[in-house]
Amino acid sequence: MSDQNKKDGCFFGVGVGPGDPELITLKAARLIERAQLICYLVNADGDSQSRTIAQAHLNPQQIDMPIYMPMSADPAIGSAVYDDAAQAIKQQLGAGKDVVFLCEGDPLFFGSFAYLLTRIEDEFPCEVIPGIASPHGASAKLKKPLTMLKESYGVISGRHSDEEIRQALLNLDSIVIMKAGRARPKILKLLSETNRLHEANYLEYIGRENERIIEDVSTLPHEVGPYFSLFIVLRDERART
Repeated sequence: MSDQNKKDGCFFGVGVGPGDPELITLKAARLIERAQLICYLVNADGDSQSRTIAQAHLNPQQIDMPIYMPMSADPAIGSAVYDDAAQAIKQQLGAGKDVVFLCEGDPLFFGSFAYLLTRIEDEFPCEVIPGIASPHGASAKLKKPLTMLKESYGVISGRHSDEEIRQALLNLDSIVIMKAGRARPKILKLLSETNRLHEANYLEYIGRENERIIEDVSTLPHEVGPYFSLFIVLRDERART
């Protein structure tokens, strides 16, 4: 730990919502505006979806700490990136600076913040500011409830095995399939095999300028889609009393 006479900084995981900047909470906006150091993931081109969403609340005096995360299937690469990023963040926290990590959606729902949190929370104070997660943003766009009364509800990743996705489709009333981009061909195949193709909705870039919503997924090409995409599968027959 740092010198007893010096106060450590706090590591904040701040959810900025699924894409629409107006869906950032008041608490998140206030923290972003006052932050000494802003941290966020970037792609190979240096672009950051979370920073773009929060753009209106940033100020020129803030220090930027971008973290490049390769889109690799090798977990060792991701682990090394998080190790290095956590060390860099700890240096700032030890120097007394608060660090705000911007997270698309909610920090603890399929969020990269969680991997940094486990590497930092034992040494420095941490706080989490929840955000609107993409399933709720998608549900609002569709104007369809995710679950009602006794309906079962689950969230699964497109990275799961074919059999795990198949069982979810067979056993659950409402399913959100996250990380659907690379898995889109197999998801469409499994929806057809389980006779749920007609119950599925597909959404990309929720709340952003390039938002795309397809309620008839039988028209969707069996090809890889973008990272920011998901399926919502809902029963046709739903109790409404």
